[in-house]
Amino acid sequence: MSGRESDRFLVAPGEPFSIGARDPADTSGAPGDKKATRKVLADLGDELMALQDRLFAESGQALLVVLQAMDAGGKDGTVKHVFSGTNPQGVRVTSFKQPTPPELAHDFLWRIHAAVPPHGYIGIFNRSHYEDVLVARVQRLVEEPVWRGRYRHINHFEALLRDANTRVVKLFLHISREEQAERLRRRLEDPQKRWKFRRGDLADRARWDEYMAAYEEAIARTSTEHAPWYVVPADRKWFRNWAVSRIVIETLEAMDPRYPEPAEALDGVTVT
Repeated sequence: MSGRESDRFLVAPGEPFSIGARDPADTSGAPGDKKATRKVLADLGDELMALQDRLFAESGQALLVVLQAMDAGGKDGTVKHVFSGTNPQGVRVTSFKQPTPPELAHDFLWRIHAAVPPHGYIGIFNRSHYEDVLVARVQRLVEEPVWRGRYRHINHFEALLRDANTRVVKLFLHISREEQAERLRRRLEDPQKRWKFRRGDLADRARWDEYMAAYEEAIARTSTEHAPWYVVPADRKWFRNWAVSRIVIETLEAMDPRYPEPAEALDGVTVT
């Protein structure tokens, strides 16, 4: 371990992992209570913006942030709050929905690869290729040998991205079943949030244990040195935003993007 703040959320490659051992309401390590942590978030936003500016200027590497969570887990909120201060010219968000017929006519990574960010950019996947070992498994959309074989393909795909100077960081926003219930109730009761509610959320909720088993195995099988998984306690939104900010910032710091030298000699140039 490098001693980074984000290491507390890391799923160490090759080591035993139990999703039940991670407390979704844990707030240990935060710089203070809710109010104090929110104040720190403003400074973290400035750090992220500065690192993104260097990444964009360098244009020699990219960062892909993968967000996965149960329904109402906070994926949209994470994008909104953590990346609100970044330059939208250098950030691309892709939300993966149910595959279309043309997408189903290709391999499961075909639509994913097309959305990978180019060098200089931060790409954010709101859901991702992991749906093909989560939803596909729980809802029995494919046979078990098919979804099990996808772990190998995912690891190879993410190794390919690493070799192409795209850093991959994967975040599971871990909420409790009780917190999900409360968030779904608020969606249903709030006219401004009711549009987010769908009956299918309840069907997925009824399979909570199956989804947790699927997440546990997928995370354990695909957390690697080049594409690690982080399990972020997400019952408290303010803590989630702080934790994700720390993970993204520390990842970018390790990438160490640098401003390039001018394309031509500028000594002696004056502007009149």
